[in-house]
Amino acid sequence: MEILGYIGALLIGLILGLTGGGGSILTVPILVYILSFSPVTATAYSLFIVGTTSAFGATQNFFKGFVDVKKGFLFAIPSFTAVYLTRRILVPKLPDTIISLFGFSLSKEAFLMILFAVIMLFAAASMLKKKKIDDFTPTEKKESKLLFVAQTFGIGILIGFVGAGGGFLIIPSLVFFAKLPMRKAIATSLFIIALNSLIGFAGDIQTLEIDWLFLLSFSSLSIIGIFIGIYLNKFLNEAQLKKGFGYFVLLMAIFILSKEFLRL
Repeated sequence: MEILGYIGALLIGLILGLTGGGGSILTVPILVYILSFSPVTATAYSLFIVGTTSAFGATQNFFKGFVDVKKGFLFAIPSFTAVYLTRRILVPKLPDTIISLFGFSLSKEAFLMILFAVIMLFAAASMLKKKKIDDFTPTEKKESKLLFVAQTFGIGILIGFVGAGGGFLIIPSLVFFAKLPMRKAIATSLFIIALNSLIGFAGDIQTLEIDWLFLLSFSSLSIIGIFIGIYLNKFLNEAQLKKGFGYFVLLMAIFILSKEFLRL
C-alpha cells in the first residue's frame, strides 16, 4: 500500500502539470485511504504538499510574468489568516464527536471526510461545467471590498478544514473581484494557494507531530510529477483531460461519501 501511496504522489503532480489544477484534491484521499493517516493529520500534510507543489508552479509562472503579486497578496492576507486560525484553533478544538443524537453519532474524522467529499463535488462540477466566454471575462461592475474580504476569509476557512488548494474557488474571485484576465488569475491562484497552504501548515506544526522524512519524500515525487505533466501537456488535449479528471473526482467524492456514511 505504501508503494501505491507514492505512485499517488507522482499522480498528484502529474495531474497538476497536465491540467493546471485539481491534483491537490487527491492528496487527502490518498493519505487517508491508501496510507492510513487520520483525517486531521492527512489534511495537515496535504497543506504542505499542496503548498510546495503550488510554489513551484507559481515560481515558473512568475518568471513568465503571469503572477500579479500585488493582487495576490490582497487576496491572500484574509485567506491565509483564516487558514492559519482554522488549523491552529478550530480543528484542534473540534470535539471527537461532533453530533450524538437519537443513536446517531458523527465523529470528528467522519465530519472532515464528508466535508472534503462535498468540496470534491463542487470541484468536479467546476471542471465539468461548460464555460462560456463571459464566465472568464472581468466585469466593469464595482464589487464590494467588504464582500471580497468576507469571501476570501470564508474560502480560507474551507481550505483550512479540508486541506485542499481551493483553486476552483479562488480563480473566479480573482476574475470578478480583482479583475484579472483568466490566464493571470490561474497563475496568481497558484501563488495564493502556496501562501495559504504553507502558512496554514505552520499552524499544524505547533499541534501535531510531523513525519518530515515522509512529507519531503511525498512532496518531492509530486514536484517531479508536475514537471512530467507540464512536458506531456504539450502533446495532449487539456480540455478533454480536465473533463475526464472531473468525472474521476466526482466518482471519488461518491466513494468517500458512501464509505463514511456506511461507517456511521
